[in-house]
Amino acid sequence: MKQCMDAPNLHRRLKKIIGQVQAIDRMVDEDVPCEDILVQINAAKSALHKVGQIVLEGHLQHCVRDGIAKGDADATVAKFAKAVEHFARMS
Repeated sequence: MKQCMDAPNLHRRLKKIIGQVQAIDRMVDEDVPCEDILVQINAAKSALHKVGQIVLEGHLQHCVRDGIAKGDADATVAKFAKAVEHFARMS
């Protein structure tokens, strides 16, 4: 699975998201207006969605292509459809 992902890029993005979530936590303690907190929550959510897109694209480019090339197209497409379904629930 690791070969189908740009792990350094994902780690960099995830560390940024962790920082965003920690900042949101501090905002709650600092009594920041709700609207400002919601803006930051949306930014973190969007960043996490982008990470999901990158993982899904990597899965398509590597795992799905590999499965089809090995002659296991039906199972590969079914697994990809399931992955897309899981990702779509995230939105």
